This record gives sequence, structure tokens and C-alpha cells, in this order.
Amino acid sequence: MPLVPANQPQLMRSSQKDEFYQNNLTNNANELFHTLAGYQTLGEEYVSIIQVDPSKRRIPSRMRRTALIFFHTFVPYLLDKVLICIENELEAEAPQTSRTWGPVSHVRLWIQRAVGMLTESQRKALVPLVFALQQGITLLNRLHVAVFYITGAFYHIGKRAAGVSYLRVGNVSGDDPRISNSYRLLGALSLLQLGITLTLQFNNLRQRQRARHQWKQHRNLLPSHQASQSSSRSSRCILCLEERRNTSSTPCGHLFCWECITEWCNTKTECPLCREKFQPHRLVYLRNYK
Repeated sequence: MPLVPANQPQLMRSSQKDEFYQNNLTNNANELFHTLAGYQTLGEEYVSIIQVDPSKRRIPSRMRRTALIFFHTFVPYLLDKVLICIENELEAEAPQTSRTWGPVSHVRLWIQRAVGMLTESQRKALVPLVFALQQGITLLNRLHVAVFYITGAFYHIGKRAAGVSYLRVGNVSGDDPRISNSYRLLGALSLLQLGITLTLQFNNLRQRQRARHQWKQHRNLLPSHQASQSSSRSSRCILCLEERRNTSSTPCGHLFCWECITEWCNTKTECPLCREKFQPHRLVYLRNYK
């Protein structure tokens, strides 16, 4: 690969990206140390609220504040990274070796060993399970926010797990009931939207299972020599790990099942193989593809 000098736009974008993450890390570290020391964060000081334990009479203990930081910061990060690592290992055709050493490498190595002990059928069964777990975490966060709009307590799941709530300091005059009613209405609408989303995803799953069942019936009706020729010609879809049905192409040229790639595009508008970004309307359905 030839090496050429970097130009001005690349240097500026690199510096801007570094500054963005530096400011983000600085703000997160500031909130972390303020919470651990028992002080108000800048946001809490701005609206004059303080953290209290479940008794509503004392500020949270150091142990409770440590639990809050763990549940609010580390658990979501670790859970996301572990699920992504498991998903990559289940979809990888060959084990990937890591040349770096550290806690992350040890966890990845442990996951590789665990996945290596699974059979092909077990891997196929776990791929949709991991995807469903990732979607379930997103839906759980949406449900928690909707409940917060209705009840007015525990905006973050980490604060609910640690039992840390808030009390207002200073202005204790009664709130306008119209504000609370507006948030309750917003929470009800959020629950309705969440219910519609779950219904649509469930119907999509049923249609996909029905299409897979019909394809298996059609394949069983083919003569043995024709079925073997069809199986040898067609390759597998990396999303469902089965023979492609209704083959479709992404703009980058990779082939998937129509049902698989359209469902993938509902959450990620990128190619599952090369990660090239594209809009779902650019998918091409290949008719009579052999």
C-alpha cells in the first residue's frame, strides 16, 4: 500500500474527532467523580436537585454511589461489547486470533473457546437469540423511559437498580398539574408505540418462519438430482445460515435472503459483510436467480 502525506482536511477531521471524544470523556469523568464524592453534578446543581437513598432522608452511601456508577456506566458498556463479540464469533467461519493481551483479549478468548464447543445447529439457534437479546435491551430502555414519564421516578435504569432517587431543594411550591399530565400522556403514547413495534416485529418473525417452512416443503418436493444440483449451485445466507431464498443483492454486490436483509435493514442500514452504508431502497431483488 503506497504512503502519501496527509492533507489539511484529514488532519482537521482527525483533530475534531479527538477533541470530541476528549470533551466527552472529560464530562463523563467529571460526573463520575462528583457522584462518587457525593457532590452534585453540573446538571443537578442547575435544577437544584440532590440524590437521596430509598429512605428519602439521607444522601446515598459510598457503596450505593459505587453501585450506581457500576450499573449506569460499566454494565451497559460491557453487555454491549460481550454481545457484539458473541455475535461476531457465531457468524465467523473460522476462529479469529487476537495478537493483543489484556482483559478484553482474555474475554474474547473465553468466548471463542465456548463458541468452538458448539455444533453447527447450536450456532444457528444462538444467532437469532443474540439478536433478540440485543433488541430486547433496546426495548427495555424504551419501556423504562415510558414508565418514567408516567411515574416521574428513576430516569435511568442504573439509578433504579441502585435505589437512588432525587429530591428538589429550594423552590418547593406546587407544580403545575398540566405538566405532569402532559408527561403521563407522553408515557402512554410511548407505551402504545412500543406495543405496535413489538406487534410488527412478531408478525415479521412469523412471516419469516412461514416463508422458511414453505421453502423447505418446496425443496422436499424436488427430485433428488434436481435438489442436489440446486443445493450445489446456491450458497448460504450468512444471516440465517441456510440456503438463500429470494436472493437479493446489496449495492456492494453481496447476496442475502430477501427476508433476512430487509429485516437487517430495519436496525442497521449497512451491509452485514463489508459494512458499507446504503439505503434500503437500493436493495435489488434478483428474480429467477440460480
